[in-house]
Amino acid sequence: MVTFYIAGSVAVLATIMVITRYNMIHALLYLVISFLAIAIVFHVLGAPFMAALEVIVYAGAIVVLIIFVIMMLNLKQESVDQERQWMSRRLLIGPAILSVILLAELIYIISTTDTGAIEQPALDAKAVGLSLYGPYVIGVELSGILLMSGIVGAYHLGRQKKKVVHRFLEVQEP
Repeated sequence: MVTFYIAGSVAVLATIMVITRYNMIHALLYLVISFLAIAIVFHVLGAPFMAALEVIVYAGAIVVLIIFVIMMLNLKQESVDQERQWMSRRLLIGPAILSVILLAELIYIISTTDTGAIEQPALDAKAVGLSLYGPYVIGVELSGILLMSGIVGAYHLGRQKKKVVHRFLEVQEP
């Protein structure tokens, strides 16, 4: 039960750090830590399949999707130079400490958990799929629409505006 509270605290702290960071990449690092902490919470509560889905779907696929959106924004060289100035060992202390806490919890869980003592039947992927696309299909579709609208919004915010000049105002070189 102690691991639940530690992982929950790390998840809350990392989520607060996601909200308060100005830099998108730094917020993304804390978001990964938050997803991993939530996966540990799922595992402690007896849902190892949901923990694996949390890591694969959220910490893997969604974070990669966010990185692609950042790449689509096509940041200029000035922002790359500013990012290099911001990157320091001091910046990595927060995510490193939270990651070490989660790693210690994971080692503790693996070393102390007896897998034979699980009394609930194991939930397979087919049952999860039937549940998600059965009574919870509205939630799945709404979250898909939310993600797609975020991608479209990021694209429209980051695209380069073309400078429109009337043909009579163009400077023609001889």
